[in-house]
Amino acid sequence: MKNILLLITIVLSANLSAQDFDKQKLDSFFKLIESNQKGMGSISIFENGKETYHNAFGFASKEDNKMATDKTKYRIGSVSKTFTASIILKLIEEGKLSLTTKLSDFYPKIKNAQIITIEQLLKHRSGIFNFTSAEGFTSWMEDPISKDDLVNKIAANGSIFEPNDKFEYSNSNYVLLSFIAEKIQNKVFPQLIKEMVCKPCNLQNTYYGSKISTANNEAKSYTKSNDWQLATESDMSIPQGAGAIVSTPNDLNEFLNCLFSYKIVSEQTVKAMMEIEDGYGLGMFQVPFYDKKAFGHNGAIDSFQSNAYYFTVEDVSVTFMANGLAMPINDIMIGALSIYFGKDYTLPEFKETAAIILKSGDLDKYLGVYSSPNFPLKVTITKKENVLVGQATGQPSFPLEAYETDKFQFSQAGLNLEFIPRDNKMILIQGGGEFELIKE
Repeated sequence: MKNILLLITIVLSANLSAQDFDKQKLDSFFKLIESNQKGMGSISIFENGKETYHNAFGFASKEDNKMATDKTKYRIGSVSKTFTASIILKLIEEGKLSLTTKLSDFYPKIKNAQIITIEQLLKHRSGIFNFTSAEGFTSWMEDPISKDDLVNKIAANGSIFEPNDKFEYSNSNYVLLSFIAEKIQNKVFPQLIKEMVCKPCNLQNTYYGSKISTANNEAKSYTKSNDWQLATESDMSIPQGAGAIVSTPNDLNEFLNCLFSYKIVSEQTVKAMMEIEDGYGLGMFQVPFYDKKAFGHNGAIDSFQSNAYYFTVEDVSVTFMANGLAMPINDIMIGALSIYFGKDYTLPEFKETAAIILKSGDLDKYLGVYSSPNFPLKVTITKKENVLVGQATGQPSFPLEAYETDKFQFSQAGLNLEFIPRDNKMILIQGGGEFELIKE
């Protein structure tokens, strides 16, 4: 699933060509990230259907002193949506469903269900409110929930625009799609993933997740404050087909190659998935890479982040999974692909800055709820001992590091917060955008 506030859209700029690459430089890049505690995770690159590079670094479980390896599995978040879309589209190919089938055939109590289509759910054009953005979501996201109760929560939030008026990302769409697939096949979604995707693609390390098991080579996720801190752990009864899959980078590249080799659905269906409207197709994004383009998805759940993209013309796929980042994932992708494809790239210098140590009482002037008519979410600022903590509406909390007087950052998302206590203001800066929020 995605965090609205923390969403980083990948826009890469490099020239792509099949060639030998500087493996030593690529290894050095990830060693720098690891040694400077800027990230933990695993990357795999495929070319012509075969793995040409892999690197795993950092902890899979810091508490157990267990390091990541090529066998480590990660929660992939919204990359799960491409799996779900593939399953739904396969059912359409089998004549059990159609793109014009109405949601009311399955869930008539959802607002506008009588006019919302399967296609609109797939393309995030239904207007159904994103339940993970609801106020109070973080208070129950770590607890099990029944399917009926989850549907009731989605229904209770209503709609925010008329179906097909526009695109707006909503995890609710893909939760409902996974439940629809279950109803049609009379099988639970974990079984559908296994039978309809993992089996034809021979995926050995991909499945619907449950409680994290380090004994099963599953990674925990972490946020970075002064050190790596264990993150929240969403109960997997909640994300469903919107974000509940666990996998490895190698397996996700196998999945992408399988999908684009038409082993799950037909060539015609894959081409339909790639038809982008308002930035999104049928379960996938298009990602620019200079004059090239790739298709796939990104994902975030708890402190896991993932990118999985396939360059159709070049037959290259790249999957990066992280279970802890203290720098934007986009910077890692740009660095890795620039090195892989032989572009001019200077390895980053992570300059050490003197830590600003604040006492708990020093943080009181920043505490409160900040909002603006020009910003879609409220941002609540609290503290945990001597660490300032931010949380946007319906999103997980994140620790903030002080880097100057009244200035804090959350590096993994490229987020900066600049407080003006005397005016009860906060300036939020991210991705080139700047927003002034007022303390309520």
